[in-house]
Amino acid sequence: MTPDRTAALLDFMALADRLKHVERRGRTRGPDGTDRNENSAEHCWNVALVAVLLHGEVEDKPDLGHVLAMIAAHDLVEIEAGDTFAYDEAHLLTQAAREKAAADVVFGVLPPDLGQRLRALWEEFEEGETKEARFAMACDRAQGMMQGVIGTGHWRHAGIREEQTLGRMNPAREVAPAFEALIALLYDRARTGGMFAA
Repeated sequence: MTPDRTAALLDFMALADRLKHVERRGRTRGPDGTDRNENSAEHCWNVALVAVLLHGEVEDKPDLGHVLAMIAAHDLVEIEAGDTFAYDEAHLLTQAAREKAAADVVFGVLPPDLGQRLRALWEEFEEGETKEARFAMACDRAQGMMQGVIGTGHWRHAGIREEQTLGRMNPAREVAPAFEALIALLYDRARTGGMFAA
């Protein structure tokens, strides 16, 4: 590696570290009972863990290495664009444009070959057309649902009713029976815990 390439990689890793400071709406509860918002880096780690755990449970297995690379890249644009809450209709209207502009900035820090590679992973995730992208998206959606259930039920506080979540979760349920089973259990626990708005 040349000194310039090494410096560019280090600069990008320093930029990527900022993902730890992008707050999400999901809450996480510590062993002492205190809770706080999770951040996007924690979310990505948890999505990767979901992928590792469920990969062996699906019949039509995607390439796990490719899935994990996509998961590592999928939220990097939030460093510049911020996280858009899945049920914030006003911000959802501008999300694609904000994230495309953010991708130009974030992936532009890397040497061109690596910038193009990571941007391609981000675009593949967003387009959701490959087996790997659909699996990664299902892991992402399942993690978001799981965070609401094991956290503090942020849907109730945000005024989100159960029926509002179905359209977001149905594509994940369709990826494989393992996702259907996990998501069905999460809905059961959310209902039992009164986690949706009435």
